[in-house]
Amino acid sequence: MSVLPRDARVSAAILVAALVFLGGLVVTIIPRETTPAAASTAAAVRPHAGDVDRNFQQGVVMLHAKRYEFAVAAFHKVLEYAPDMPEAHVNMGFALEGLGHHREAEDFFESATALRPGQANAYYGMAVALEGLGDLRGAIGAMRTYVHLSPPDDPHRRRAESALWEWEEQVKSRK
Repeated sequence: MSVLPRDARVSAAILVAALVFLGGLVVTIIPRETTPAAASTAAAVRPHAGDVDRNFQQGVVMLHAKRYEFAVAAFHKVLEYAPDMPEAHVNMGFALEGLGHHREAEDFFESATALRPGQANAYYGMAVALEGLGDLRGAIGAMRTYVHLSPPDDPHRRRAESALWEWEEQVKSRK
């Protein structure tokens, strides 16, 4: 036994269908970033600090093992999540330098010094990359900055001073 006449039931069914359609349309128009479900999904995709640290440590291990392609992949992941991390830029530069990509390496060392001007090892890497590009004057300037910023007991300082002496002699002999 129906309470509504047949015409009223058809009208009600059409009204419900229209409301469902309009509700679906409204849900698709609302930007996903503002819905709580989308926000929790975006948070789930964002890495935790531990993920960034784990990828960074993997990159360092690969860099020391001279597995430069793997180091590049790890530091790429770190930079994807932490683009303002100067240490990741420096290590990406060293990995690229290991692959012989001097120009790209120099770009990463530059970006590290832009993010943190006192990042001494970025100047060391920049000097090595500039030497690889044949820019000894630039290499000398970068290595002098490294020596200036590094403490006297830095284990790489003697090598840096030796490179400076060698490059300065090469520049003198070209005159």
